[in-house]
Parts: sequence; C-alpha cells; structure tokens
Amino acid sequence: MPALPLDEAGKYVAAAYIVFLAMTLIYVAIIAAKVQKIQRRISALVQSGRERDQAD
Repeated sequence: MPALPLDEAGKYVAAAYIVFLAMTLIYVAIIAAKVQKIQRRISALVQSGRERDQAD
C-alpha cells in the first residue's frame, strides 16, 4: 500500500514541479544578471583601453 493514495499524491507532485520550475527560473535570472554585469565591466575596460591608446 502506498504512503499516500494516488488521488491525493497528484497535488503534491504538481507542487514539487512548480517549486522546481520557480527555483530554476530564479537561478537563471541570477546568472543572467551576473553575466550582464561582467559584460558591462568588460565593455568599460575595452573603452578605457581604447582611450588610453588614443592618448598615446
């Protein structure tokens, strides 16, 4: 006999999938924000290097 009857287990499975999806989306959003920050820093460094080259 299962721990939960199958008719009651469905809502728990659905909730687990929703939580997993939400956590995955939050993780992807955090990584995307970090990538954007790194891209801005690289762009600033490239611009700084170009200005330094032009000054010389």
